[in-house]
Order: sequence, then C-alpha cells, then structure tokens
Amino acid sequence: MQVLSRPLKIDVITIFPSMLEGFLGQSILRRAREAGLVHINLIDLRDFTTDRHRTTDDRPYGGGPGMVMKPEPIFRAVEKVRTPDSRVILMTPQGERFTQNHARELARESHLIFICGHYEGVDERVRQALVTDEISIGDYVLTNGALPAAVVIDAVVRLLPGALGAPDGAHQESFAAGLLEYPQYTRPAEFRGMRVPDVLLSGDHEAVARWRHEQALRRTRERRPDLLSGKDPDPQ
Repeated sequence: MQVLSRPLKIDVITIFPSMLEGFLGQSILRRAREAGLVHINLIDLRDFTTDRHRTTDDRPYGGGPGMVMKPEPIFRAVEKVRTPDSRVILMTPQGERFTQNHARELARESHLIFICGHYEGVDERVRQALVTDEISIGDYVLTNGALPAAVVIDAVVRLLPGALGAPDGAHQESFAAGLLEYPQYTRPAEFRGMRVPDVLLSGDHEAVARWRHEQALRRTRERRPDLLSGKDPDPQ
C-alpha cells in the first residue's frame, strides 16, 4: 500500500466521539489509518467548556423549541487545531449537497476539520467566523452531525492513493466517471437458473470493457438520467 508523503489530517469536533470510534476502526478506514494515509482525531467538544456541567448548548434567543450549540466551546476547539491550510466543514441540512466531486476536492486537502452540530444547530456566529464549507448529505434530518461527518470522511478517505489497495479501484466505482457502476457478478456462474452474462466468462477483456460501459450507461439512463444531463452519452 502506497504511503503519502503528507497524510491527510482530519479533526472531528463532536459531543459524541464514541459514535465514531467503532466506525473509524473498521475496514478501509482502519487500513488507511494504519498505513499512515490519514490521521483522524476525535475531539470531544465538552473538553472545551468551562462550567462544571460541561454545557455545550443553551436556549435560543427569541424563543422557540429546542436548544442551540453555544459558540464559545466550538471556537475554542477549532482555534486549538486550525492552521492556515485547514478547511472547516460544518455538517448541516442547510449545506451544499455532498457529491463525489466534493469528495475528490476534499481528498486533495491537507487538513479537514468537521464541526458536528446537534439539537437545533449551531450559533450563527460559528458559520460567520469559522466555517469554510457547509455540507449536507441529503434532504433529511439526523440526530446529530457525527453521522453525516462519518459518511463524508469515508467517501474522502477511500480516494486517497493506496486506500483501496488497487491503484485504480476508486476510479471504477459509481459516480467516479459520472455514471452508475455496471452490474457485478461472482461465482457460481449459474445460481437458481440465473446465469452470469457470457461475455464476462469469455476472457475477452476488450469485450468485457465494452459491456461494462454499455451497462453503466443503461443503468444511469434508467435510474439517474440527471447524471447524463449535458454530457456526451458515449464518451468511449
């Protein structure tokens, strides 16, 4: 596995670090960390409070339901780890929709800081003074920002050179070329009357490549035609 000369550093600021510990210790993320491709640090926001109750939230000015994340501990936590090269990412339903292009862009950075909100969100001054990117993983609401941060981190880390083992592994997946991935098969060649397409058993690599591209185009047209909007439908 190739080791980068400058590994990606990721700091995650959350009041629920234990939600991420198990996730970050599995599969590709674990191997990437062990290989020195990425350094991930979980920061407990409560460590940056100053009262005995370790308070991270308060009632919103103007009234209304729920609680709002206080600015003071978030500012302290970010300023503790931020450098001139840092991108500070707030996970929020109000953010820009996360895509594979975003993942590629973030994988080229040297330091990412994730702010994981909770309750009704974070004090607006956090957005104004600290945040460089606001990201959403979809039009729905989750319990807290640690969950979508985990999704973004996984999508980014798998793009680091060497993370998937195969040099071109990340380039053959869904969305990598703007298309959904082609159908995949493995042994046995026949299962309950369903056979693997003959071309995949032929040993003809060029024919296999053509079939996969045709299937990727067909699947994209059927399921996600928006991905083909304004693009050459047959780039090969």
